[in-house]
Amino acid sequence: MPYFKSEDVTCALCGRNVSMLTYHHLIPKQKGGKYTDTVPLCQPCHTTIHLTFSNRELASEYNSIEKLKSAAPLQKYLQWIQGKPIEKIANKRKKR
Repeated sequence: MPYFKSEDVTCALCGRNVSMLTYHHLIPKQKGGKYTDTVPLCQPCHTTIHLTFSNRELASEYNSIEKLKSAAPLQKYLQWIQGKPIEKIANKRKKR
């Protein structure tokens, strides 16, 4: 994941200010989104999105930040991450 640093950067999903963000393609590159819109996400949110949804789901159902924010599978995570000073998280992929 390519990171970029700044003094004051806000994750588009969780709304936290963090020191490093990544760019998330709203339509995955593997599904034709190489030149489509991106949103800045903290590493924990970016990793969690890709562990929660397949590229097919991201392209068809969760292809905007509004849809990701309201996605039922992310609600518990979003409540948990609010206010936490976490910059990086080591999530593990669950077997599907």
